[in-house]
Formats: sequence, C-alpha cells, structure tokens
Amino acid sequence: MQYIGLIAVGIAMGLAALGSALGQGRAAEGAAAAISRQPEVSGDIRTTLIIALAFMEALTLFTFVLAILMLGKIS
Repeated sequence: MQYIGLIAVGIAMGLAALGSALGQGRAAEGAAAAISRQPEVSGDIRTTLIIALAFMEALTLFTFVLAILMLGKIS
C-alpha cells in the first residue's frame, strides 16, 4: 500500500511542474507577442509578466511542499 502513496506524490509533483511550465510558456509567448505589437508599453507588459510568473511559480512550490508533506506521512 505504501507504493501507491509514493506514486501519488510523484504524479502530484509531475503535474504541478508540467502545468506550471506550460502556463509560464504561454504567458511568455503572449508577452512577447504583445511587446512586438506595442513596443512602447513593453515596461508595463514585462512587469505584469514577472508578477504572473511569480504567482505561477509560487503555486508550483506550494504543491511541492504539500507533496513532501504527503511523503512524510506515507513513510
């Protein structure tokens, strides 16, 4: 039964990393397209992008912490 918990932790960490990577890629793609259309507002777009990336990364780190806590309960 312990192996099922380990698999669940691995899946949770993998999905968090995958979702974050895809979201950050899409956000960077949108920001690059917006900057290429309107270079005069690149500072505002860059600031918004960095804040959005920080929130995405924070959610990923929270998931990793929860996965590690789950791993501690399983072992």
